[in-house]
Order: sequence, then C-alpha cells, then structure tokens
Amino acid sequence: MSNAHSDDTPGADPDAATESITVYSDYVCPFCYLGRRSLAEYQETREEPLAIDWHPFDLRAGKRNPDGSIDHEVDDGKGDDYYAQARENVRRLQEKYGVDMVQEIATDVDSLPAQIVSVHVRETAPQSWHAFDDAVFEALWQDGRDIGDHDVLVDLASDVEGIDGEAVDAALADEDLRQRVTDLFDAARQRGVTGVPTFAFDGHAARGAVPPEQLERLVEGA
Repeated sequence: MSNAHSDDTPGADPDAATESITVYSDYVCPFCYLGRRSLAEYQETREEPLAIDWHPFDLRAGKRNPDGSIDHEVDDGKGDDYYAQARENVRRLQEKYGVDMVQEIATDVDSLPAQIVSVHVRETAPQSWHAFDDAVFEALWQDGRDIGDHDVLVDLASDVEGIDGEAVDAALADEDLRQRVTDLFDAARQRGVTGVPTFAFDGHAARGAVPPEQLERLVEGA
C-alpha cells in the first residue's frame, strides 16, 4: 500500500502530483461513489495535487460462476435487513455530502465489464482514466444506467477524450486482461481488504465513505 507516485498512476498529472492515495473500490458500491465525492472535496483543499492509485474490488466475488456470470441465488448473508440499513446509510451520507443519487443500491448490476474496461483504459490511456472512472460512477448513480451493458460502456468511452468505443470491444475480448483483473481482485483480498471503499496511505487505511477531514488525517497525519 505505497503512497509513492509513478508516472502511470491513473487520474493524475505526472508533472504535478508527487503523492497518491490508494483506493480500492467497486463501481456498484454506493459508498464508493460517496467516498469518491469525499475524496474530491479533500483534494480541493490541498495545495499539492493528490493522485488516485485505483485498485478494483469485486463485491460479487462470492456469487460468481466460473464463467464470470453472477448466480443471484447464492446466499451471501445480505438479507432484507442488511439492504434496509444500507439504504438508510446511503441516504444519510447523501444528505451529509450534498449528493443526489437516483438509487441507493444496485444489486442487479454487474460491474465486472466496467472494471475490465477501466483497467484497460488505465493501461492504454492513463491520462484518460480519471475521466472514464468518473463517467462510470456518474452513469450508474446519477443516471441509473446499467454499467454492465456493452453499449453503455461504448457510449461512456466514446465521450471521454483519448479513448473510443473500440476500447470496450478490445478490453472485453481480452481473456488475459480478464484474468489480470481477477488477479487484482484476489490481490486486494490478500492484502486484507475485505470491504470497499478502502483508502490506504503510507501503511494506514480508512474504510468506508469517510469524511474529507478523516482523509486529511490519513494522508497528512493531522
């Protein structure tokens, strides 16, 4: 969980950012979207840019079939009470951060295609990654679009400067890339990440859609 910046850190200007915060997230996690909003607020208060070193995480890992599809019949221990509490927490954080969302949870959306494309963009057009990452989050939580849908991902990619819709086809057809993304999921769990969002910096971590001042303490030790 290094905070060292490298030139291929996604979402950063390599000539400006000298530090990065590691962020583990899954696009279908509403708290990841809210946590990114909190991170953006913190970033705006800094004199020096802070890059995002993004690592994908799969909230549906325990429900995936060998072919990558989701078996919605698998009991993951998250019943009606869990989702009722999650919705309540999302509404509370929406009010706290002043964020409007068209939905509080997205249990029917599979984020794997979006994460595969996002890793592809990070590897092939790192200067465009942050805009694509934002676009995926906004599409799901602001517009209610299915980010697991091929055509939606093509639209999102086509709207970001530096990439195009063909990147989606290239990414989703790349079996080696799909395996690398699966390996990234496994690596996150091996590092002790059990839930998202998780923010890590210099050996310390904060989990959840924590407020900007907590991110400041994490990074600056304030």
